[in-house]
Amino acid sequence: MGNLDFESCSCLSVKPDFVAIDFETAVSFRVCAVAVVSVKSGRIVDEFYSLVRPRGNYYNYHNIQVHGITAADTESAPSFREIYPILRNLLHSNVVVAHNESFDRRVLQESMREMGLDYADLCLPDCWECTLKIYRKKGFKPANLKACADKMGIELNHHEALSDARACARLYMMK
Repeated sequence: MGNLDFESCSCLSVKPDFVAIDFETAVSFRVCAVAVVSVKSGRIVDEFYSLVRPRGNYYNYHNIQVHGITAADTESAPSFREIYPILRNLLHSNVVVAHNESFDRRVLQESMREMGLDYADLCLPDCWECTLKIYRKKGFKPANLKACADKMGIELNHHEALSDARACARLYMMK
């Protein structure tokens, strides 16, 4: 499944082409929404967003309070298994960026494990690029996504997966 020592990752590779990803979860590491923003030559060229029906379509009240997505919203949504081919196509062998990459990477890994899918098939490094860590190193306090987006003048509808992925992509391009 890859290295789970999240805090020790030191991702140094930087390429102009990358994908930024954001997950929202229903409970623990069960996905209820995902967004991927593709960047080529420093420009956003493609976006993918989907609600996802988590196993059992069960939600933790706290998670609903964070993102506003409920079981009624995902009742007819595709399962993680159904959207996985799209995610695989977008992520495979790419540089992946997330704000708090250890969380989003673990959500992906756990979702794949739950479906019997092998994370190694994505050909991704054990850690991804992390805008949270990048902006902490730049001295941002706090360095959460909302604070960084506000300070950098990036529009954000926080905890909406596509807006979060866009903001993360823009933060990475501005680093």
